[in-house]
Amino acid sequence: MNASLESLYSACSMQSDTVPLLQNGQHARSQPRASGPRSVQPQVSPRQRVQRSQPVHILAVRRLQEEDQQFRTSSLPAIPNPFPELCGPGSPPVLTPGSLPPSQAAAKQDVKVFSEDGTSKVVEILADMTARDLCQLLVYKSHCVDDNSWTLVEHHPHLGLERCLEDHELVVQVESTMASESKFLFRKNYAKYEFFKNPMNFFPEQMVTWCQQSNGSQSQLLQNFLNSSSCPEIQGFLHVKELGKKSWKKLYVCLRRSGLYCSTKGTSKEPRHLQLLADLEDSNIFSLIAGRKQYSAPTDHGLCIKPNKVRNEAKELRLLCAEDEQTRTCWMTAFRLLKYGMLLYQNYRIPQQRKALLSPFSTPVRSVSENSLVAMDFSGQTGRVIENPAEAQSAALEEGHAWRKRSTRMNILGSQSPLHPSTLSTVIHRTQHWFHGRISREESHRIIKQQGLVDGLFLLRDSQSNPKAFVLTLCHHQKIKNFQILPCEDDGQTFFSLDDGNTKFSDLIQLVDFYQLNKGVLPCKLKHHCIRVAL
Repeated sequence: MNASLESLYSACSMQSDTVPLLQNGQHARSQPRASGPRSVQPQVSPRQRVQRSQPVHILAVRRLQEEDQQFRTSSLPAIPNPFPELCGPGSPPVLTPGSLPPSQAAAKQDVKVFSEDGTSKVVEILADMTARDLCQLLVYKSHCVDDNSWTLVEHHPHLGLERCLEDHELVVQVESTMASESKFLFRKNYAKYEFFKNPMNFFPEQMVTWCQQSNGSQSQLLQNFLNSSSCPEIQGFLHVKELGKKSWKKLYVCLRRSGLYCSTKGTSKEPRHLQLLADLEDSNIFSLIAGRKQYSAPTDHGLCIKPNKVRNEAKELRLLCAEDEQTRTCWMTAFRLLKYGMLLYQNYRIPQQRKALLSPFSTPVRSVSENSLVAMDFSGQTGRVIENPAEAQSAALEEGHAWRKRSTRMNILGSQSPLHPSTLSTVIHRTQHWFHGRISREESHRIIKQQGLVDGLFLLRDSQSNPKAFVLTLCHHQKIKNFQILPCEDDGQTFFSLDDGNTKFSDLIQLVDFYQLNKGVLPCKLKHHCIRVAL
């Protein structure tokens, strides 16, 4: 990230940290004095009225002591009586129920969170707990790895809508706007801040109009969206469902900071031709789960702008539909950027700043970076780094053959037991988080979409057509592809291969480890795995 974007981020953070705010959000710099019929002069003590040029009369000792006592009491600040009902002559010395302050236990609330497998957990949270705090609490209770990709999902099954909560949103406040049938889901979402990681993959040139000249660079693109003084416009054609009707119309839509508008005359953006569709201030953007079935949407890439006041009424929902998944992602990202701006970038930066403050000796999320792995030769007395790629590939093949010979020797000498290597290699993958068992192709695609359409997101499952085979489901360029893993035999031992036996592996764990470091026949390396956690 360039220094200009960091300076913008630090300036916004400094302004929010240094300027004190009152409860109504106004800056506490100067407050006007209260106006009344007449101004009351502050009381001045007798000693303050005495000036050096005036003669001081010698008073009696008792009078001097009375004035000194009066001066001491007037100089002390006025302390309000916390129990005024005890001092009144007519009231008995008994505390009423409303006289005590509310207890701290009243500020807590129970929230029920569901996981992908249907299990749930009731968590007691504070009223000011954010979505990020609750995710970190669930990660701790579920013994998961906190890689800053866990999210809390607001799910409305009766409306067919869901969205990921922003990290700064208050969970109790969001729950107050949800219906009784709605619920929270604990899920991975690797694409939540994908815009800040790869901004050039978003917003084609014809989709964005800037009010100021833009050089098209990565930092300039981020600054134009995060700077509140800029006014970017997202424009394009979307299918819009008419309110109270089942019909859809393809309209030219324009998204600004003030709201979402549609043009009543072609692609004209003149004020007299623009009609307001939805407001950004008191609304949130959702994804349609089953838009074709529930709302007769023309495509599967639907989105919805839902006002916060709407609970069960589908008539007040502003339903939209894009032509493809990339267009829908751009519109939803633009809505979040225009609504939250720099606050969204702060949510993205906070985990990175915390990670930078950790000790270098702390355990990382991944053991070793793939860029730091090198080929080594330990055949001599001392190891050496193999710099020749051809030699490195030859050494890898020799090591693989040697490992297979050792594994075959163990199969021959070992006894047939539940932990026998030949048996273990066929079931050991079931202990891995990336293996999802007997699920359908449609279910695997749904899981990939829910956890973010980013390059390298994958899962493994049992094949439905071949009971002895497996299927690798992989996301690349926001498209989901399936690769069949077939078993093959060599010297009486079963191996698994993706490329018709050219590259063989004794189990699926070795196969996944290999393709996490090598692309091979795949369009990209395996990077993120889909996971389901039982709460």
